[in-house]
Amino acid sequence: MTEKHIVLEDIDPVVFYGVGNSHLQMIKALYPKLRIVARDNVLRVIGDDEQMSIFEEQVEAMRKHVLKFNRISEEDILDIINGRKTKDEAVKGVVAYSVSGRAIKSRSENQQKLIDAFEKDDMIFAVGPAGTGKTYLSIALAVKAMKEKQAKKIILSRPAVEAGEKLGFLPGDMKDKIDPYLQPLYDALEDMIPAAKLQDMMDKHIIQIAPLAFMRGRTLSDAVVILDEAQNTTSAQIKMFLTRMGWNTKMIITGDMTQVDLPRETQSGLREAMRILKGVEGISFVEMTKKDIVRHKLVTRIVNAFEAYERVKKENQNKDNNNEGINKN
Repeated sequence: MTEKHIVLEDIDPVVFYGVGNSHLQMIKALYPKLRIVARDNVLRVIGDDEQMSIFEEQVEAMRKHVLKFNRISEEDILDIINGRKTKDEAVKGVVAYSVSGRAIKSRSENQQKLIDAFEKDDMIFAVGPAGTGKTYLSIALAVKAMKEKQAKKIILSRPAVEAGEKLGFLPGDMKDKIDPYLQPLYDALEDMIPAAKLQDMMDKHIIQIAPLAFMRGRTLSDAVVILDEAQNTTSAQIKMFLTRMGWNTKMIITGDMTQVDLPRETQSGLREAMRILKGVEGISFVEMTKKDIVRHKLVTRIVNAFEAYERVKKENQNKDNNNEGINKN
């Protein structure tokens, strides 16, 4: 008789064991010759060597299923034990799965271009209007890379620039002050990683979220690094950020050039960097459009309305300038 302790690493044991331990009871019934006791994320198993070896392999396959899909069903357990592909594994083109089990994949041609660029190059610039999924899909790609052991860390950053409002002095410690700027990044992560696991990864600095100013002086290796809202960086800031790149690192820089919140006299670092780096080998540029908007249908209409307004405003300014020139003559 052999006794082994199998650790269910990187997953929520509650998902593995099932509601009311239903999955665990099913597994026990399928292995009547083994004595299986569960405590937290550890399975204590007693039995003969041959059965133990098969059990270990199949439990590892179940663990990987939960890690990838954030869920497992009794049907999935039976498929794994019988050596069949589960229904989730048969679906193609999925980047990651949300905590609720929803498939996260490309929903437009340009979103697929972002996925392809991530596979091909180490630095990707993804620009486009609000609602095109730039940030969300980028974080999904980072989560996938970490789950597949292609990266050891995820580092997310944003410039701390207020969107047309002066919030004044925020209360609390440093984390309390910067969190409002970084909340969209938290939202995306919380949708893809169970809350307890996410908190643990942040406590261990496996996932790091920090304002852009905190990047200075660092070398970021073995990581997927995402700079969000890059249109609000200055030229010096984005140069500083891009040169943080270390070994085995991928960078995704996202932004929307129609939402620059910098002072009027300050040029967007994102615009300048894209112009300077165009054509550099190893860097991809993905430009998303209104057709890629995946939020509520009203978002597309709002973007269209603002674009039409800006177009008319520019035309009127040009007319006024022309009229002034004629009058002077």
